[in-house]
Amino acid sequence: MTFNGTWLLPVSLLRILLLVVIRETGNHNYDSSERLGSYYDFIVIGAGSAGATVAARLAEVSGWRVLLLESGGQPPPESHVPALFSLLLQGDADWKFKSVQQKYSLGGFKDQAITINRGRVVGGTSTLNFMMYVRGHRKDFDNWAEMGNPGWDYASVLHYFKKSEDYRGTRHGATAEYHGFGGPLSVEDKGWYSPILTGFLDAAQQLGYHIIDPNGPHMIGFSVPDMTIKDGWRWTSAEAYLKPAAERQNLHVVTNAHVTQIIFDEKKRAVGVRFVHKGEMKMALVKREVIVSGGAISSPHILMLSGVGPASHLQQHGVPVVADVPGVGLNLQDHASIFGLSWTTSPGSTISFLTLARPSSLADYIFRRKGPFATPIGIEAHAWIESDEGDPYWPELQFLFISGTAMFDNGISIPDLIGYDRQFFYDYFLPIRGQDGFSIAPMLTRARSRGSITLQSSDPMVHPVIDPNYLSHPTDVRNLIKGVKFALAVGNTPAMADGFGARFHDKVVPGCEHLVPESDPYWECLVRHLTSTTYHFAGSCKMAPGSDPYGVVDHALKVRGVSGLRVVDASIMPIVVSANPNAAIIMIGEKAADLIKAEWGAISPYPPTVPYI
Repeated sequence: MTFNGTWLLPVSLLRILLLVVIRETGNHNYDSSERLGSYYDFIVIGAGSAGATVAARLAEVSGWRVLLLESGGQPPPESHVPALFSLLLQGDADWKFKSVQQKYSLGGFKDQAITINRGRVVGGTSTLNFMMYVRGHRKDFDNWAEMGNPGWDYASVLHYFKKSEDYRGTRHGATAEYHGFGGPLSVEDKGWYSPILTGFLDAAQQLGYHIIDPNGPHMIGFSVPDMTIKDGWRWTSAEAYLKPAAERQNLHVVTNAHVTQIIFDEKKRAVGVRFVHKGEMKMALVKREVIVSGGAISSPHILMLSGVGPASHLQQHGVPVVADVPGVGLNLQDHASIFGLSWTTSPGSTISFLTLARPSSLADYIFRRKGPFATPIGIEAHAWIESDEGDPYWPELQFLFISGTAMFDNGISIPDLIGYDRQFFYDYFLPIRGQDGFSIAPMLTRARSRGSITLQSSDPMVHPVIDPNYLSHPTDVRNLIKGVKFALAVGNTPAMADGFGARFHDKVVPGCEHLVPESDPYWECLVRHLTSTTYHFAGSCKMAPGSDPYGVVDHALKVRGVSGLRVVDASIMPIVVSANPNAAIIMIGEKAADLIKAEWGAISPYPPTVPYI
């Protein structure tokens, strides 16, 4: 069955809501292709979280002409409503990438593969993500610097987090010095909760954890998420950066422009790009730099199509080699998560789709921008716990506390949306159909497993081969088993068991019947069947010093073996941050813009290292 989202509401009510959205947001048209020129100072490929940021910041220099090319189109009306994010996964705003079959994971998923949702739209994946604003642990960034990337330590990047942020929340007065105020990116409190949230927060205290600001000085503890939302609207990189920049005549955004190749001259300098627009192959030339911001899947794909990558692999596909850079497409990382650990609860304690179907919920959003439509459905809280190895305060696990189970919609759409094998789904989850409940999803923040992006074809319209290689490293399995046990401890607290009647759904996972329930071998089997993506791909164009043979860009984000070319997005992360990565991706865009401005004399070299708070 194909999910079309209309089960959430009667179709007529949904149309009313979208009409209101169109009227109030103005349905902004970002496209300026009628002004497309032949020469630009900078060409940015991809209008996602990093690309929109760096393009808008470069256009602040009035003498520079900036071209931003986006393969997708305008943000659809439903993208503005936080609760309707799932509708976007079925439309043209999503790339709908597919992974290859996984060897060590996805046992309960169709063909042991997944659909990888990535934004193909102005605003990129910030247009269809969960909107959670978390930066990562300070040691993530200090570690980047220790790996040979000066200027990426926490003390240096904190400036750019604060520069981008407009904190409008109410919960973090004690940590206000860690937040930015007045930046482009609106960050607010999560605006609506189901009753089960109080149980999660009480359980935290019963287990000895504090309620924290994960963007403050400490990350171990429980937290209610901050969201990239403004007055009830999703606040994407397009809203934050491109819409204000649209008044500048020196920034040209061209939508539905699919880049097929970066053009190099005989000195291996990037001098332009080719792209398909309105059915025609077009070309734009560049005076200063090309900046690739396609994300962890598309950026290495574009580089390889352009002749920058592992020489032997490019030759196999008939791509002329410009620069032999073996690391392109390697080091792919994701935050693998277990989806399916479920508890039933007393009626009325969690959200159901009927909550959204109530006319009062719709009216609350239309007239007040409040209620369940004003927040992404499901996520109530999250937490980080101590690590067993190394620094105990640098977490290897994050937990997502979700109001609702996989039977949230009685099995109508969730199997296809998540990617479960339908027979597996019904065999395992049918007993909790129609019951209130919640889920806890343990997530690996620092997975050891590494995957790859490779060419399937030299045809730029053919998607690359994506192999996340989940759970190929045994430490990942051990950490997720630890995560299962912690999730059970949360569900067993008096706050949950007594306060909300929480009962773990302990049906034996299909395929694990031969193992002793609740033994470590059984939990490993569960992990290998239920672990999937959290859509946090990074690392495939690794930032590293010249001594690392698999580095792709240096600490200034310049691509090896060529000139006039940088990569600016999540793909440059040597190791993905220990949290939802969107805030860090925007930070990368902010820092990259200053690096570029300084190199071309638009600002003084910046920033000097600032002290820790």
